[in-house]
Formats: sequence, structure tokens, C-alpha cells
Amino acid sequence: MVTSSLSLKRWVGVMLTLALLLGGIVLGLAAVEIGLRIAGIEYKTFYTFDEHRGWAGRPYAAGWVHDEGEAYIQYNSQGFHDREHSPVKPENTIRIALLGDSFTEARQLPQTQGIATVIERELKNCPTLADRDVEVMNFGVNGYGTDQELIALQEKVWNYSPDLVLLNFYPGNDVINNSRSLTEKMVSQTAMDNSALMKPYFVDRDDNWVLDDSFLNMDIYRSQKSWWHQAYLKVQDRLRILQILKQAKYAFPLPHQDNKKRDTQLATQPTKVSPYNDPEWQNVWKQTEWLAYNTATDPEWEQAWQQTERLISFIHNETITKKANFAVVTLTTALQVNPDPIVRHHQEVSGLTDWFYPEKRIAALGEREGFTTINLGKSFQVYAEQNNICLHGFDNTFRCDGHWNALGHQLAGEIVAKTLCEKGLTKIIRNS
Repeated sequence: MVTSSLSLKRWVGVMLTLALLLGGIVLGLAAVEIGLRIAGIEYKTFYTFDEHRGWAGRPYAAGWVHDEGEAYIQYNSQGFHDREHSPVKPENTIRIALLGDSFTEARQLPQTQGIATVIERELKNCPTLADRDVEVMNFGVNGYGTDQELIALQEKVWNYSPDLVLLNFYPGNDVINNSRSLTEKMVSQTAMDNSALMKPYFVDRDDNWVLDDSFLNMDIYRSQKSWWHQAYLKVQDRLRILQILKQAKYAFPLPHQDNKKRDTQLATQPTKVSPYNDPEWQNVWKQTEWLAYNTATDPEWEQAWQQTERLISFIHNETITKKANFAVVTLTTALQVNPDPIVRHHQEVSGLTDWFYPEKRIAALGEREGFTTINLGKSFQVYAEQNNICLHGFDNTFRCDGHWNALGHQLAGEIVAKTLCEKGLTKIIRNS
């Protein structure tokens, strides 16, 4: 009996100790959670899987973004960084749909400072639109290639009956994104994981252009689609601690991942040091993004360019069929419009580098196909040099690198709106 009594006391003591320990952990975590909320620290997940486009914005997602710039952003019911739009177009209204990637989505800034809002605001000064309202809809999604933008056009954009479709082409990676082989090479040379390949591609099969949706069989896609992952995301939305752990996973890789992840960390982690000073990063960049400005003939890149041009032609032809206007806007990369010409010259290879090669190529396609191109590169480069100012980059990232800042979006929106007005591309032809 004495032994049993002692065993019971020990068992009660152990359980009490565990309860106190567990209670301390819970209280500690609660204190950390409260502290994170008071400090305004959060890392929301703004994207989810999509069976047609690979990934898409999460409907109604909202939260602060701090990794590049700082802004509180909100997604609409369709998963786009935009306000709500009625499927029924208001009377006496010109509707413009913007297709593009992260530059168009512009999650580094509030909606009011992004290119879509700037175009809408600037077009109100167009004399030929004095008696009409203007509505610009943002269908940009981070990481999209032209192929995904074509699918978004078919699945989402036409539901809103736009009068004009603007395709924002980003030379920095759109050509790469449209090519599975180039994307695979990028994945192998940098710290990108296989999620970059979790998307559809258009491929030639027996002289027919068909959609390759084999990404649906990828383990990473199945994992994101699973009920438990979706349930975890909902919990993560509410717990800042889980958001911090997610961020730490990318900021502090496991030891065996260090070498592979180094290059991407240079490009994504807030710091004042330019990645262009790092020899390893330069080597990766020259083998990938730099080739977009390389006039030398590379069979793999030429094939990717031809595929990109074909995709743009598809979008153009479909827009014509829908009796809407169409134009392509060639965006800028950070190096292309760096205010210091020495920085650009440092990256050039004599006789091979042409900072306006993508624009010339898209413009030539426009001339052949009969659509308007709006090229921003030269205007941006001149403006940046004359004013010695960065149109890319934020205070918490590399100077003059990354996405457009507010000034970049403002300048782009002004140029696009002015060109649309001058060329009469805002006229309605749907009922003609």
C-alpha cells in the first residue's frame, strides 16, 4: 500500500510538472503571437493551386507585404490584386484588361499606386473619352508566363467583356517561363524548387499545338491540392507564429541546402548590397536573364522566343475574334534602365548585348501581326539617367533592383495611357 501510494504521488507529480511545462509553453507562444501582432509582423500566403494555370491568387486574401516595399494588399473574389468588378460592364464605360506577371500584379504597392490604377486615372484626361468612364482591370499574377496569361484570358477576362486587352510583356523572364527546358535549366542552376515547373506549357505534338498539363501529376501540386495542406493554410492565416516559421524555412535553409539556395537568397533577402557585385550571382544571371538581351543565336532560346511569339499571336487573334482591341506593353528590367550607364556597360558583352532587343523583336511581331506595341525601355532609361533616380527597387531591397517602385508604376501608367489615347485604342469596336 505504501509503495502504491508513493507511485501515485510520483505519477501525480510527473503529470503536474508536464501540465506546468505545457502551460508555460502555451503562455510563451501566446505572448509571442501577441507580440507579433502588436509589431504588425505577418507573412500571409497569397497564392494557391489552380488546376488550369498551376497557381493563382487566393480569393479575398489580404495582409501586409514587407519583403519588397511595404503595403497592405487585398485580393478580390477572383484572386486578383484588384477591386471588385461587376461581370456586367457599366453603361458608357471603356473596359481595359491588363494581363501580366508580378509587375502587373504590383503587390509591392497599394492598389492605388499600381500601373492599372495609374492608367485608369490618366485616361480620364484623354479628350476622346470625355463622355465615357474608364475601368482598368488587373489580371496580373506573380510568376505567370504568356501561356498562363492566355489561359487566364480565356477563363477569366472574357467574363468581363473588355474593350481592350493589354498584354504586359516582361523580358526578364517571360521567355524563360514559356519554355520548359529553359525553366528546368533555371531550376538546376539556382535555388528555385520544382514549384516553378508546376504550370501548363503549350507544346508541338505532331504539328499540333497542344496544352501539356502534366504538372497535375507532380507531387508538389498534389501536396498543395490536398485537404490537409488547405486546412493548414487556413490555420496559418490566423497564426503569425506559423507564418514566421514559414519565412524562416526560406531564410535559413538546412546545411545541405546552403550552396544551392545562396543565389536566390541574394536576390530575395532585404539588404543594401547589390547582387551584381557577387561573381556567382552574375554567372547565374548571365546564363539566364541576360540571354534575353543576347543577339547571338542560341537554338534553345530561339525556340523559346518563337514559342513566346506564337503565344502572343494566339492572344491577339482571340482578341480580334472577340471584337476587342489589343496591344502589347514591353516592360523594363532593372539593369536595362539603371540610372548609372556604367552598371549597364559592366554587364554588356561587346557585339552581343542589346538592351532593347526584346522590344525590337516584339515590335517586329506587332508590325507583322498588325497590333500596337508600347515600348517603355528607352523612355525609362532616359528618365532614370536624366534624373539620376531609380525606377526599380525599394528602401528595404537592393538599390535600383527588383520590381517597379511607385515612381516606376506612375511613369509606366502615364506612357501607356498617353499612347492609348493618341492611337485611339480606347474606342469600342465590340458592337461594330
